[in-house]
Amino acid sequence: MILGIIADDFTGATDVASMLVRAGMRTVQVIGIPEGPAPDADAVVVALKTRTIPAADAVAESLAALGWLQNAGMQQCYFKYCSTFDSTPAGNIGPVTEALLDALGAPFTIACPAFPENGRTIFRGHLFVGDELLSDSGMRHHPLTPMTDANLVRVLQSQSRRSVGLIRYDTIAQGVAAVRDRIAALQRDGFALAIADATTNDDLRTLAAACADLPLLTAGSGLALGLPALYADRGWLVPDAQAAALDPAPGRAAVLAGSCSTATNAQVQRWRDAGRPAFAVDPRALARGEAVAEAALTFARTQGDEPVLVYATASAADLQSVQAELGAMQAGALVEACLARVARGLVDGGVRRLVVAGGETSGAVVQALGVAQLRIGAAICPGVPWTQAEGVATGSPLQLALKSGNFGGPDFFDEALRASTAA
Repeated sequence: MILGIIADDFTGATDVASMLVRAGMRTVQVIGIPEGPAPDADAVVVALKTRTIPAADAVAESLAALGWLQNAGMQQCYFKYCSTFDSTPAGNIGPVTEALLDALGAPFTIACPAFPENGRTIFRGHLFVGDELLSDSGMRHHPLTPMTDANLVRVLQSQSRRSVGLIRYDTIAQGVAAVRDRIAALQRDGFALAIADATTNDDLRTLAAACADLPLLTAGSGLALGLPALYADRGWLVPDAQAAALDPAPGRAAVLAGSCSTATNAQVQRWRDAGRPAFAVDPRALARGEAVAEAALTFARTQGDEPVLVYATASAADLQSVQAELGAMQAGALVEACLARVARGLVDGGVRRLVVAGGETSGAVVQALGVAQLRIGAAICPGVPWTQAEGVATGSPLQLALKSGNFGGPDFFDEALRASTAA
């Protein structure tokens, strides 16, 4: 194993794995920390569900994942978080990063959630989502991790004991040697962490090259873009043209949407506007104990082979109303449990291609299906590949597209189904 990746949610795990596969790096995603040996792959992504849990628990799980990856012989570690730097107010990104540094005996690392292909860029330490500052984007309304500050140096410093510096765009523009000089200067001045600007893929490639010898990288998925070429130059990797090949998956298809992001709202609306079959999950009905999952499955069966959408996506105003009544954590848990039951029922009923929108929802669905690991296929759009589940007894291949709520255009659901490898 060349690269060991610790991801803080399931969609983020497939996101970074997709970046590696498209460059010919054989990549497998494991769900949680396996008990057995590592799979035969160039890179292994350990998908955790630690983004919104208490920081101490996130640290403990991440260190356990690190230990497993070290035993498997990884040569470099990568802590992957969201391109919008999602984190609970108490931390998680900072505490996990510092715990990994301590465990690896490493003095320094960077933090770079930039993903220009999806409009996530960092300039003077501030994160932009498209043309908006993070704090002006739809992420300010996120139900679990509202991001109200675009200054990532300030955000990470609030979570970290170590000093957090900045590697600016004008340094990166000067090339790899200038970035290495800046890192050395930051370390001399007592900094152990640094936010790195990046507005283009070339910036990410420069950063990857400059940080090639760091034991730990922390980033969104964008930084992974430059790693396979570096590994190939060192003779560690022989790119595989078939790295993204998956088996055909005959059977029906369905879509589950639990995210309330702006992007997923638009995708759900586009599906409904087209008159496609859709079933809305009502959190209040779930709280009353109504059999919503069973009703959704009954609805799906009435549609024959037509793909159905089961969604709990809501506008910011509706979401706030539900959370005020039920509580944010309780509402989220009810929806996740319902969609997980629906996923299990759909697969038991013959669905073999399942699109899931939302990181928390994806985690709940994968766990409900008992997926042990995922082979990573070709990308549907930047950051979202089709994957093939392994460890699930379905009789024929089961494919999953696990989408971060913020990713994809309005037609993503249709694009995903057209891109799936049905027989």
